Amino acid sequence: MALSEASLCLNHMLLSNSSSNFGKQRNLGLVQFHHSLRTLGNGIKRCGFRSISFCSTDRKNLTKISCLLSCKCQRADRVSGLTADDGRPRSLSINGKTNVSNVQELNELLQSDGEGVASGDTNGVGTVGGRKGIEEEAWDLLKESVVYYCGNPIGTIAASDTSSSSILNYDQVFIRDFIPSGIAFLLKGEYDIVRNFILHTLQLQSWEKTMDCHSPGQGLMPASFKVRTVPLDGDNSVTEDVLDPDFGEAAIGRVAPVDSGLWWIILLRAYGKCTGDLSVQERVDVQTGIKMILKLCLADGFDMFPTLLVTDGSCMIDRRMGIHGHPLEIQALFYSALLCAREMLAPEDGSADLIRALNNRLVALSFHIREYYWIDMKKLNEIYRYKTEEYSYDAVNKFNIYPDQIPSWLVEFMPSRGGYLIGNLQPAHMDFRFFSLGNLWSIVGGLATVDQSHAILDLVEEKWSELVADMPLKICYPALEGQEWRIITGSDPKNTAWSYHNGGSWPTLLWQVSFFFPN
Repeated sequence: MALSEASLCLNHMLLSNSSSNFGKQRNLGLVQFHHSLRTLGNGIKRCGFRSISFCSTDRKNLTKISCLLSCKCQRADRVSGLTADDGRPRSLSINGKTNVSNVQELNELLQSDGEGVASGDTNGVGTVGGRKGIEEEAWDLLKESVVYYCGNPIGTIAASDTSSSSILNYDQVFIRDFIPSGIAFLLKGEYDIVRNFILHTLQLQSWEKTMDCHSPGQGLMPASFKVRTVPLDGDNSVTEDVLDPDFGEAAIGRVAPVDSGLWWIILLRAYGKCTGDLSVQERVDVQTGIKMILKLCLADGFDMFPTLLVTDGSCMIDRRMGIHGHPLEIQALFYSALLCAREMLAPEDGSADLIRALNNRLVALSFHIREYYWIDMKKLNEIYRYKTEEYSYDAVNKFNIYPDQIPSWLVEFMPSRGGYLIGNLQPAHMDFRFFSLGNLWSIVGGLATVDQSHAILDLVEEKWSELVADMPLKICYPALEGQEWRIITGSDPKNTAWSYHNGGSWPTLLWQVSFFFPN
């Protein structure tokens, strides 16, 4: 196994000054990365973070949302009277020497014959031998999903299923769903849509939303938003575009989008590193947005652990699946967001306390996850021998885990070579399920150690038929079945065994797998 250039590129984008050494040890070159991206392209938006497998190739192009001359929509580069670029150019060369040639070469490799999304042209895609290649087809589908606000690209819809009469909220732009699309646009050199997305979602952060007379914490990012065309000042002859965000008050189950702000910080860092345009992250409103998210995440509470305590359904798995507490996915994103924020926060007196708290949390969080979430054959044997009901400061079984909790499937699943980070840890409870996004992102973001990263990949390779198989990639393993499914999911018909969030296949996760298995 080896780590492809994609991992190096993304690590350079996000964490160039961090201690993430895993990606530095392995380099297969740009050609293999290009092949891995072709694999990624096959599912990049047809199968997205919210079951985008519904998309079809024969759907009609989305109509660009147009604004009349009288449109009063606030442009992303004019938020609260702040200047966006401070006189700096938008079209960009990469800063520094590391990976500069790779990113430039990649842009040349991926540049299609047609114009970019920013121009609104979705038809100019070349063909190979009279048939479109996988990559061209993927870009076609991705461009068809672009949403426009006042004539400018602002994001991509979650899914489009022309055969379904009930679209629910799949026609909205989801923060988490746009991340793989945004990374793809950045790698192709189409920066405007990512910049617009970052700045317009920032505007939505300050909206005060309530549910049953209660408002969430300041700094919460919406789960999604929709562009609506409404009459201007009550005049039906003149319309304007408005953004309508959903912070969870309309979502199924009223789930809170804890991961949205974390993904936003990560994408902001990726934008700055990939484009070389640091003016966006240096803006006063963007700096304020970063601080608001950090203060919300770092706020003192009742919890004794450095991990984020969240409710069920607060991340990619946004339905009841028994992940309430301290799910791995949130912790991996939290760690990456803290690293990215530390690189972007402007050094000033007002940020000193925040940066100090950030650094302290990084140390505590990384130790907690690496020490207590890790499971391999050696650790499994230790748990079998745990003493329980230990009352002392130096207890070995700190969380009072009972050996009888170890499920029977784990003994067969755990290979002699390899290991992984468990899904959740709480007092007297370990969730031994393998969650793909949490483990993969722990490698990408550097939360897992180098040895742990290799061990996770060893396990994925060893258990390829269970985790990947013919329809990649399982969101978690194993699925909840029978009485366990009824109790934990509440008999959720969407999350029956091996479907949707309950062990379902999500090809969108391939954009992370392709970092490590380019062939």
